[in-house]
Amino acid sequence: MIRRDFLRGGAALALSALAVRPALSAVPTPFTFDMAPPMTDGKAFVDWMAKQRGEDPAYLLKRWQRYEVLVANKDVRDDRNKRAFLLTPRERFVTRPNLPRAYDNAFLDIGYGVTISGPHLVGRMTTTIDVQQGHKVLEVGTGSGYQSAYLSHLTDQVHTIEIIKPLAERTRGVYDQLISEGYNEFKAISTKNADGYYGWEEAGPFDRIIVTCGIDHVPPPLLKQLKPDGIMVIPVGPPGAQHVLKVTKTQGADGQFTVARSDIYNGRVVPFVPFTKLEGDVIKGTHNGG
Repeated sequence: MIRRDFLRGGAALALSALAVRPALSAVPTPFTFDMAPPMTDGKAFVDWMAKQRGEDPAYLLKRWQRYEVLVANKDVRDDRNKRAFLLTPRERFVTRPNLPRAYDNAFLDIGYGVTISGPHLVGRMTTTIDVQQGHKVLEVGTGSGYQSAYLSHLTDQVHTIEIIKPLAERTRGVYDQLISEGYNEFKAISTKNADGYYGWEEAGPFDRIIVTCGIDHVPPPLLKQLKPDGIMVIPVGPPGAQHVLKVTKTQGADGQFTVARSDIYNGRVVPFVPFTKLEGDVIKGTHNGG
């Protein structure tokens, strides 16, 4: 079920641990897909964002500094992804204790035994799937919500699945809080609490799929829900030692599908949290060996 409701009870208390603030007046300039923040001058970027989006210059400066490293490292390689990174307030998706580290290149704890991925990994994985405006994208592993927030600056059809129910509820609350402040781009994000191994069949098929938890194989349901000429990026390998693969699905003239794989880090091992599974309503074990 898609959840667009505000948090209640204990989940609302959990939300208070995040870097949230009371709802303010609307963001001065609502998001549009032709919004163009400065991308070549740091001071111009900070000044523009403070005026147009009403954000804190201190975090904007940290965002710009991380952006310069992302570009130099070729983790974001096109203007669409550069813009998406610059427009996404990462500080709103970390816990309060991690606010000073919001733009560090590090996995940061968000509770429930999971993390928010570092900005370099998010940038490279998202750039790899080459999201175009109008694409329908599925994310498996909502986590903090940052990945889907980034995606919502690339397309208006973002679907994301989280297996941990209180985390799914908390993150839905983060989106709703930001929407109430005028971040209308986050209205593009549909959320679901479920086992992501099976995808989101009723919302598919998808042009792009991004998986943010590690598994030892590519889940067949996800491959089935990927459109012809679609691209998936997924960490594949044994626990704690995955390789991030780009999986491309093509259909020949005879109707047969071909799947090609390549390693986006050229063999480098990148550890991810495990791709857990549901048994009834209980998270138990992982999908490894499936």
